[in-house]
Amino acid sequence: MTSRADRIRTALETAFAPARVTVADDSHRHAGHAGARPEGETHYTVAVISPTFAGQSRVARSRAVHAAVAAEFGTGLHALSLQLATPEEASAR
Repeated sequence: MTSRADRIRTALETAFAPARVTVADDSHRHAGHAGARPEGETHYTVAVISPTFAGQSRVARSRAVHAAVAAEFGTGLHALSLQLATPEEASAR
């Protein structure tokens, strides 16, 4: 059985052909908060650098990522903290 982080990573790689993708489980930092579960795998920080984001607003990028991982929200994923950029934007930082 694959972890939720692995499934999220695979979905993002498939949808965005990213130059870089990182997925970190932050569930332990949200214990006791809404949506948190004792077993974890509910809250993640996701960073994606992809040329696919060129010309898209922050809202459009966020919606695209949420659509790519929609199945995970149906099985216990509660929240994503997103850092989304094009390769050019990432280099400028």
